[in-house]
Amino acid sequence: MTIAIYAGSFDPVTAGHLSVVRQAARLFSHVVVVVAVNPNKSTLLTAEERMALIREAVARHPNVSVTFTEGLIVELAREIGASVLLRGVRGATDAQFETELAQMNRALAPELSTLFLPAEAHLAEVSSSALKERLTRGEDVSAYCPPAVAAKLRERLSPSLRSHP
Repeated sequence: MTIAIYAGSFDPVTAGHLSVVRQAARLFSHVVVVVAVNPNKSTLLTAEERMALIREAVARHPNVSVTFTEGLIVELAREIGASVLLRGVRGATDAQFETELAQMNRALAPELSTLFLPAEAHLAEVSSSALKERLTRGEDVSAYCPPAVAAKLRERLSPSLRSHP
C-alpha cells in the first residue's frame, strides 16, 4: 500500500487543489490531504474549517483522508508510513518554488519521493488568494471552488457577498 501526502495551507481549497487530489486518488492506495498549520501565518479560515471543507469536497474518494499538522510534513509522513509527498504545480513559478521545497524535504527525509502533479490547464491561474480576490470583487467563482467553499468565503469576507453566486 502506497500512502501519499498532499500538504498545503488550503486557505481555502480550490478546484485546482481538488484536481490534484483526484489524480492522486487514482495513483495511490491512500492519499492524506494535510492542512499545514503555520502559527506565524495569517489565514482567513481556521484549520478546522479548512479540514471540514476539504472533507466535504473529497467525500466521494474513499481512499482520501484529511488531517492537519503544525509540524514538519516529513515528520508526519514518517509517522503514518507515507512514501510520497505530492505537490501541485500551476506553472513555471510554482515549479521553481516546489523544486526548492522538494530539495529541502529530500535533505530532511531522503526516503521520501516528491511527485509534482499539475492541475487541469483551465485551473492554472486559480490560487486561494486569487479566489478570495475574485469573490471580493463580486465575480462568480463557481468554476474555481466547491459551493461550500464559496459560501464560507462569502460569509467570512463580507456580509454583502452572501447573496452572490
